[in-house]
Amino acid sequence: MPLELVRRVAAGQDGMITTKQALAAGLTRDQIRQLWRSGRWTRLARGCFAPVGELHGAAATRARVRAAVASLGPGAFAAFDTALELHGIAGLRRSSAIHVSVPVDRPRPQRHTDPTLVVHQLTTAVGDIVEVAGIPTTSPLRTVTDVILRQGRYPAVSVLDSALNRGLVTPEDLAMAPTLIRGRRGAPAARDHLAEADGRAQSPLETLARLRCVDGGVPPDVLQLEVRDQDGHLLGVGDLGWRSARLIAEADGSGPHRTPEALFADRRRQNRLVNAGWRILRFTWPDALRPDHIPWTIRQALAANP
Repeated sequence: MPLELVRRVAAGQDGMITTKQALAAGLTRDQIRQLWRSGRWTRLARGCFAPVGELHGAAATRARVRAAVASLGPGAFAAFDTALELHGIAGLRRSSAIHVSVPVDRPRPQRHTDPTLVVHQLTTAVGDIVEVAGIPTTSPLRTVTDVILRQGRYPAVSVLDSALNRGLVTPEDLAMAPTLIRGRRGAPAARDHLAEADGRAQSPLETLARLRCVDGGVPPDVLQLEVRDQDGHLLGVGDLGWRSARLIAEADGSGPHRTPEALFADRRRQNRLVNAGWRILRFTWPDALRPDHIPWTIRQALAANP
């Protein structure tokens, strides 16, 4: 049956099917039109559809991106924030906009009926384009260099930290970044962002907490501080540490700490560290959004045990 074949093809593409693929599976244009008009299919982009109810979670986002790229023809690829999300690099607020680039030697298409689609024309070099789940996308290094040119300090450093922490770029890659961005708009600020990147940060909240401390004059001595007992057994790892004061600051995001099991593990680890003579401060996103709160709290703790 053509519809069964269409479902199998769509299942391998996050639920998305193109008109060309549906025709190849045996459907006619009239049948495709009827499926769309009857509400059984939803239109994702020009010539791209998805059976209603087939889009879920991250696959739904990829299906929209896949459709946008496919609708713009050969040579199109995901870029900027959209490429960042496809690679799983954190640091930016989620947006409904889909950023796609088309070849520079083609007319730039207009999409007045799709306000979420942002079309660019980027010049690329060898190695700049890779595939993520079959979607042409800028490489991790090209993606982060493009993004930090357009972002302020906190999101830019968060993006760099996340890419480093996930192993998608290396310190050697970032050493080449100043050459890649030379002469581009935003390059001076981006070079400063590169200098502050640290792949030991495991979340954007940790990055922001660290930068708040740097700005407040109380930079941590070490990130991901390992505390061991006299026999060398690991008691716990602190997000930010001040060793001389035996002080640890934890950045508690909602994601990793939302389950009861994670909460109980945090408490047990904190008890081990406190019994070993360490003091623990805990900060959340609302704390980090107040510029002076974290450094002020750290200064008070350091003053109490210089």
